[in-house]
Amino acid sequence: MSVETTTTESDTVRRILTESGDTWAIVGLSSNRSRAAYQVAAVLQRFGKRIVPVHPKAETVHGEQGYASLADVPFPVDVVDVFVNSELAGGIADEAVAAGAKAVWFQLDVVDEEAYARTRAAGLDMVMDRCPAIEIPRLG
Repeated sequence: MSVETTTTESDTVRRILTESGDTWAIVGLSSNRSRAAYQVAAVLQRFGKRIVPVHPKAETVHGEQGYASLADVPFPVDVVDVFVNSELAGGIADEAVAAGAKAVWFQLDVVDEEAYARTRAAGLDMVMDRCPAIEIPRLG
């Protein structure tokens, strides 16, 4: 990976975490405390982000009302953080574009190059295979 690519990706990570907005829909977030999504959502809350759980069970998590799908969220979301497997992630990215999100974040091990290209072509910031709970403390 070139320095230019790394810098661009780092700039995108920083922009999403600092400029894209504070309402994060977390797709795949449930009340299961052993799942990574649960822990990441807690970190995002500690850093001032409003989390919106999106999971078929529509559970309340970390004190926030859950919704069964991204389309069910009755207010704008800024960032869509995706905790589903790579095979399903592209559809979620497309839903994020349709919902008017500013950015899409694919978690560690979630990779879909075609979805990345579509999402970027639609004008959204996007990162793949990274974790905001790891990145946000690095901002200082």
